[in-house]
Amino acid sequence: MTDAPAAPDSVAAPPLLAVESVDVTLGRGWRANQVLSGVDLDVWPGEIVGLVGETGSGKTTLARTVVGLVHPRRGRILFEGLPISALRRGALRAQRRRGYVQLVFQDPLRSLDPDLTVAEIVAEGLRIRGETDRGEIRQRVTSALEKVGLDATVLERTPGQISGGQRQRVSIARALAVEPRLLICDEPVSALDASTRNYVLRLLEELRTSLGLAIVIISHDLSSLAGIADRIVVLYRGRIVEDGPVDRVFATPRHPYTALLMASAPSVQHDRPFSPQQLRRSGSDPALQPGPGGCVFAVRCPFAAEVCATQPALATIGERWSVACHRHEEWSELAQTAIRQEGPAHAR
Repeated sequence: MTDAPAAPDSVAAPPLLAVESVDVTLGRGWRANQVLSGVDLDVWPGEIVGLVGETGSGKTTLARTVVGLVHPRRGRILFEGLPISALRRGALRAQRRRGYVQLVFQDPLRSLDPDLTVAEIVAEGLRIRGETDRGEIRQRVTSALEKVGLDATVLERTPGQISGGQRQRVSIARALAVEPRLLICDEPVSALDASTRNYVLRLLEELRTSLGLAIVIISHDLSSLAGIADRIVVLYRGRIVEDGPVDRVFATPRHPYTALLMASAPSVQHDRPFSPQQLRRSGSDPALQPGPGGCVFAVRCPFAAEVCATQPALATIGERWSVACHRHEEWSELAQTAIRQEGPAHAR
């Protein structure tokens, strides 16, 4: 992991991507479900951001909103200061043709057309953008494949004729062919074996360095993000509950849900700051846990108190570090006290 790019000051260029107070509701009428609530997120050039949270937290919906496949009910999506979420259909289509952001889907076997060759798949975005010179397209396709470690031997094969790791690299090459500034990878290594997973993660880090790409990686695998991401953004029930530098967040998580995710994934680091026992057994009387309208995590939080009856704002607690927790300064001490009182039977 490299040092995170420093956030520019107020007179410098805007972030590459800015998500501002975004709400997203899916479905209509009684089936309507608010999937994202007041999401704020900045991504800077050359930065790798890990987006984590359990299934249903809104990670993929946020990615689809950024690329324009889902439209926010409230808020704005800006790319290099341009409010792309407010563009009309024709202008948005033109912006998409520029390839400003590309999405690499979770399952390449389902997202790649099984009847097309690798050459046709990687060239797809170029043709949609209006490229017609066959020689130029072929050169761009070959170059994109080389960037992901594939050679011309795969050009005429179909997705079913190559391995899972190769398919994922073809998905990345298809995205790179249109020269995006931002790459969003939705669970890019979840279906791969350990060695192939490590290869793809190293590849993403190399692409960040060589191309200056900003990359957002959606993942359940916190251990893989620990070795590649600059920042970790934690989503829970459609809200960002913590956003900060990966080393500091993993060393001292400031939101109980972040700590719970880490405690559930022991491979994140050998010396976890909290154990599952601390997060499960300590805390206040469940009768104090608020219902709807309060903190979204309160009904599962062992440290919820009366103050949690209101939803906390995402507040800055350090340099490029913010958390949405009323008790972020005290709950960790409560956890340590509780485990000491329970004795060695519950020690890590």
